Amino acid sequence: MTGPDISGTTRLYAVLGDPVAQVRAPGLLNPLFARLGTDAVLVPVQVRPDGLAEVVRGLMRAGNVDGLLVTVPHKAAVCALVDELGPTAAVTGTANAVRRRVDGRLYAENFDGLGFVRGLLAAGRPVRDAHVFVAGAGGAGGAVAAALLAAGAARVALRDPDTARLSGLLARLADRWPGRAHTAGPEDLAGADVVVNATPLGMRAADPLPLDPADVRADAVVADVVMKPHETALLRTAAALGRPVHHGIHMLEQQVPGYREFFGWH
Repeated sequence: MTGPDISGTTRLYAVLGDPVAQVRAPGLLNPLFARLGTDAVLVPVQVRPDGLAEVVRGLMRAGNVDGLLVTVPHKAAVCALVDELGPTAAVTGTANAVRRRVDGRLYAENFDGLGFVRGLLAAGRPVRDAHVFVAGAGGAGGAVAAALLAAGAARVALRDPDTARLSGLLARLADRWPGRAHTAGPEDLAGADVVVNATPLGMRAADPLPLDPADVRADAVVADVVMKPHETALLRTAAALGRPVHHGIHMLEQQVPGYREFFGWH
């Protein structure tokens, strides 16, 4: 198997995370570069939280590094390291893509929620007027909640053990979509049309379930944003109970058009 044809003219992109073993973006985007004839490569870079600022500033000072993708746990922290936030990143307080503007300023946006909603719609799962339960108010959860509300979801109920993070997200969502985002109670999980795990739980075999699929309505869709493993314990358990499931890879696949426009890949 041969890899990308890398030369002195190749443009570089990095996906930053801790860990990075689970990232799927290089396997999706490097073949895209090859199909487009784009002389570029995306590589994973493991960065501990205490080194994020140094790595972001260092990489983006390199003349042939054109941008970054950002995954757990850095999506909130990266927002403080850029000069400008896009509309979704400003609402959610998180970002998963960074590029350098012509003037050298760093600009960040979040495409997680857009990809998630597009993935649901592509699978024939309606969003408008839906009641949605989201576990997790971090980078993915905030983006998913905002995109669902923008797409017309009637109600988004969020749960997160970090009450300060949850309160901050709900306040930002209320500024844009008053009365439609709430702290989740037991009735929200039981009554939801779509149930979403937007936490990292499920990436490791020893992780507990982020929620009990037995508490989910029999016809509700159970979705996960975790991409590796493809079949998380949550989705496996939900499917065994007869619940329809929606895999995390759809979120990444449906982000690609947004990335192409953001980074200018043609």
